[in-house]
Amino acid sequence: MNTSALLTRIALIWLAATVVAGATASEDSDLEKARERVSAQFDEIEPQHVNPGPVPGWFTIRKGAIVAYISSDGRFLMQGDMIDLDLQVNLSEIERNKARVEMMAEIPESQMITFSPENPEFSIMIFTDIDCGYCRRLHAQIEGYMDEGIEINYLLYPRGGPASESWVKAEQVWCASDRNEALTLAKLEKDFETHSCDSSTVNKHYAIGRDVGLTGTPAIILPDGSLMPGYLPPDQLRAQLDSTVKVASN
Repeated sequence: MNTSALLTRIALIWLAATVVAGATASEDSDLEKARERVSAQFDEIEPQHVNPGPVPGWFTIRKGAIVAYISSDGRFLMQGDMIDLDLQVNLSEIERNKARVEMMAEIPESQMITFSPENPEFSIMIFTDIDCGYCRRLHAQIEGYMDEGIEINYLLYPRGGPASESWVKAEQVWCASDRNEALTLAKLEKDFETHSCDSSTVNKHYAIGRDVGLTGTPAIILPDGSLMPGYLPPDQLRAQLDSTVKVASN
């Protein structure tokens, strides 16, 4: 390669790098502007909740499992599902699932009420309300879920909110010496032994449930972060878990 050709090639490489660097700098600037505008207009949104999105010209806003989008100029805010028609996937739901996985991973085992078989094949999270009819129906079949190799980690979510009767029951269950037994007895409307304690965990569960996007109970969070509202009998839940694993492996 002669000197002239070499210099031309170097110049082209430098020009391409400059263009890319310029584009990156512009994108970073747009991101900072979008973060400033969103965090200034919405008290609950922090700058770190706004990040690059799946479509050029739009950033993703993610607070818990709540997902929205803002244009790069910070003018337009869009709520709703974004679908990739070529891939036939719901990009917004993928974001929500990621958020749920992260949120569930932050909950220590000591802040859950766990029912587990000897050798669990799956571990799921369930937001439960002691007075919810389908929650009681689900728990009445707890041994069936164990037989299917499913570990259930309960989080307390009294739908009536603080000061409701269900909330009081949730606190009493949490303050029982044997929470597993207390939860079972509470769902059967039977008395159980409890005492005063720090029951702030119920508040934490309730706040997490709201961030997760619950609309009712029981609410099942699968290992991939999928949210399944409602009750499923043991065999159907096992089939759903098997299907989720199969999809993930493809």
